[in-house]
Amino acid sequence: MFHEGYHFWGMHLFWWILWFVFIFWIFVTPYDIPGQRKRKDSPLDILQKRFASGQITKEEYQEHKKILENDLSK
Repeated sequence: MFHEGYHFWGMHLFWWILWFVFIFWIFVTPYDIPGQRKRKDSPLDILQKRFASGQITKEEYQEHKKILENDLSK
């Protein structure tokens, strides 16, 4: 009637491994998951996006980039 626990050790070990794989997959998956926190864009990233979309000219981009690089080096 009662088992000492050793009869089911193989299945018990299987479930532990399955849980570890599942938890590892959740935290290490490289895909964008809805509701997941994302890194905020740096000011330089925003500047590059504005230049790429044509919102600012090349001269404005270089001027702002120089200012940002000076601020970051301080």
